[in-house]
Amino acid sequence: MFSVSATPAMRVLRETQFAGLSPAARGKVRDIYDLGDQLLIVATDRLSAFDVILPTPIPDKGRVLTQLSLFWFNLLNDVIPNHVLSSTNFPSPFNLHLDDLVGRSMIVRKTRPLPIECVVRGYVSGSGWKDYQATGKICGITLPAGLRESDRLPEPIFTPATKASTGHDENISFEQAAALIGNDLAEKVRAVSLEIYRRAAAYAEPRGVILADTKFEFGLLHNDLLWIDEALTPDSSRFWPASQYNPGGPQPSFDKQFVRDYLERIRWPKTPPGPELPPEVVASTRAKYREAYRLLTGRELD
Repeated sequence: MFSVSATPAMRVLRETQFAGLSPAARGKVRDIYDLGDQLLIVATDRLSAFDVILPTPIPDKGRVLTQLSLFWFNLLNDVIPNHVLSSTNFPSPFNLHLDDLVGRSMIVRKTRPLPIECVVRGYVSGSGWKDYQATGKICGITLPAGLRESDRLPEPIFTPATKASTGHDENISFEQAAALIGNDLAEKVRAVSLEIYRRAAAYAEPRGVILADTKFEFGLLHNDLLWIDEALTPDSSRFWPASQYNPGGPQPSFDKQFVRDYLERIRWPKTPPGPELPPEVVASTRAKYREAYRLLTGRELD
């Protein structure tokens, strides 16, 4: 279902509605269709904040998430294979809905997703900062004393989390992750996650973007490990503008920061239903997503 925003040429996709076709799942952002041994993943323009889906979509958000994921999957394909099969060829009857799909959708291999989020942190921020303040550790990893919020860590660290069906994911230790998926597989996803992070951070920094932290998902297909879901997007990563980096507090970021700030200002209780967003908050958020895409890929969003 498309709706027209204040700008006549700008259309946003709140959710897919294909006659006779129902998604197997609707997440906070993505609609997923089961095609047997494949999936069709459609990134909508829905936005969630504080675990509530807001009624106001962000134009171009789904296209940024999909096209930036495709960019990273392709750039880092030599590190680990990914689940993408196509972003342009859609089987019947989905090929009758190309206006809804092209630019925001992927046909992917169906895998058995691992039951953990694979988080890598290069800086002390977010829930990691809270854990560090309380214990001097993040996910059981002891860190140097005296770190400030947003300080760079001596080395990136692997800090897995559980996958929560509702609410927030919970940080866990490597040992807890190994108990869930087996030690050998845990060692492998830790090594792969750290290598992807190092490569991506080294790529992004000279382009004016700091990759503070990010989360990956992996799945198994015939015992082969594949990188799945999304790749290094503003929804799954904390991207900071390098020119404004100033440790000692929170940093400006290329994500839904404008939305969070607005919701805090109006003292929304962070329970459903979410409030409508004013046009200036929508425009600022859209601009940040597009700017992240432009800086990282070197081109404007199509």
